[in-house]
Amino acid sequence: MAEIGTQARNVMLAHAGATPPKFSIEIAGESGSGAALERLRKAAAEFQSLAVQPLLDSAIAALNAGNIRAAEDCALKALEIDERSGVAWYALAVAREQSGDFAGSIKCYEAALQSLPDHAEIANNLGRLAFRLDQFEVAEKLFHHFLARYPNHPEGANNLACALRAQARFDEAIEVLRASLTADPSHAFVWNTLGSVMAEQGDMANAIVFFDEAIRLDPKLSKARYNRGNMSLALGDPAGALVDCDRALAATTALDERAMMALAKSTILINLGRVGEGWDEYEARLDPHFAGVTQFLVECPNWAPETDLNGKSLLLIGEQGLGDEVLFANTVPDILDALGAEGRLTLAVEPRLVGLFQRSFPTASVAAHATYNHHGRTVRVAPFLKPEQQNLDFWAPIASPLRRFRRSIESFPTRDRYLIPDPTRVAHWKTQLAEAQPGPKVGLLWKSAVANSGRHRFFCAFEQWARVLANRDVTFVNLQYGDCQPELETAERDFNAKIWTPPGIDLKLDLDDVAALSCALDLVIGFSNATFNIAAACGVPAWLISNPGAWPRLGTARYPWYPQVRVYLPDGFGVWDPVMAQIGGDLGRYGAEWVSKAAN
Repeated sequence: MAEIGTQARNVMLAHAGATPPKFSIEIAGESGSGAALERLRKAAAEFQSLAVQPLLDSAIAALNAGNIRAAEDCALKALEIDERSGVAWYALAVAREQSGDFAGSIKCYEAALQSLPDHAEIANNLGRLAFRLDQFEVAEKLFHHFLARYPNHPEGANNLACALRAQARFDEAIEVLRASLTADPSHAFVWNTLGSVMAEQGDMANAIVFFDEAIRLDPKLSKARYNRGNMSLALGDPAGALVDCDRALAATTALDERAMMALAKSTILINLGRVGEGWDEYEARLDPHFAGVTQFLVECPNWAPETDLNGKSLLLIGEQGLGDEVLFANTVPDILDALGAEGRLTLAVEPRLVGLFQRSFPTASVAAHATYNHHGRTVRVAPFLKPEQQNLDFWAPIASPLRRFRRSIESFPTRDRYLIPDPTRVAHWKTQLAEAQPGPKVGLLWKSAVANSGRHRFFCAFEQWARVLANRDVTFVNLQYGDCQPELETAERDFNAKIWTPPGIDLKLDLDDVAALSCALDLVIGFSNATFNIAAACGVPAWLISNPGAWPRLGTARYPWYPQVRVYLPDGFGVWDPVMAQIGGDLGRYGAEWVSKAAN
């Protein structure tokens, strides 16, 4: 058995059987490695006709040479002769996967597996593709098929663990990886995956131990170095993160991985205060090779930072999450100024934001964008544009103007707000709140409704809000969207605290009314989510609970996007108790001062 680094071995054993704390995992293997293709060709040669065999040889040679089109042509010609040729279907599947036709590829892999059920490499490749298309249960079955043929195979164990992790079956994923490493601890990429599972669940310190072990075993494993850089950033060491990210980029040739790493580098640079450079690198999110890319279908030129906007027509399309659309709208007032009186701005935003954005930017035309999934890719369009409106001068995703208007921390304005709630609804909510007990009205936000992305590791457990909820001089108001009944019951039962849920409002869907409700409050406290961004962009006084590596702080101890926001930062990643106690104490003083002023 190969030697294991002592610290890595101890940590692995210490977490065996426990529910380890979560991050992103890379599936292992490549579409049709040369060795796998050659084994398959030799094993199936006896079943091929003399007419088919030369075409299969040529297809495999073309794949090994990276000539995808030639490989596809040879495979198709072979299938014209023998449509049951599993090797031809497999070669065609590999060619189509490498050309980006995932839907076509998966059908070809299925045909290959049906013709050659004993060749488990096909199941592994099909499983990887199913995983890439978020078909995790299908992927799990295929990886089990592979492991049945090759027990304890490190690549199979790695990939099965990925499929289990994607279904939030973390204990099972850990056990699969642990068994593989116990049998043979020499595979660096399995240590890397174990580190990624730990990181996704929030155990950043121990994740670094496993990434270190992966790098010790294989100093050229750029994925482990990249992942370790992400951990360093989360733990508040952006300088160390940049070193690892740059070294990973220098050793990586795969275009999709380079795009992923460039995007990570952008947030590291921003965290170091190198804001302009960071926004330039942030364009990697639009790289067609980036696995999470959104493709925008717009028939006009893409706007560039150096382009003069005066008197022009510009379409801005919202991107990423709902909170991101609000955050990135920080530059819209600057864009309107740059367009001038003769210019025209069209905003395509999430449907729930249309009313709020139209009121806030009355000289712009605001409507809803639409998003579709096309063969595993996200596609976004502006369906409201009529043919006569297609003659726009330029378009841009809503984050791209940051490259021009926010190239330094100093360029972030000190304006009170840039979103404007409905004043009638603000008055309505003030009347509703006036019927509650005396004292300041404080809105609370404690979690993200996104349950499957690992975001939970950036939020403390609800039980840690006890010190905040102990304050009796304030009225707590529920701003939390999603299913939060269990937390509301916990607050009342365990903390003797009532969190008032406003009637007649859907906190997830009625975002214009959420903005009005927020503006009727005296203070909002919580983690960064869509509602927090809406409240802060409307100028509501707010206390933000941040994380050591949160890039939107731009490497500062404040929140330049919203000048009125006070930031509370834990001493370390996940070290919530001290900071929640600090918020509880500050809120107690805030409530007492408020009551004292009201009495006078």
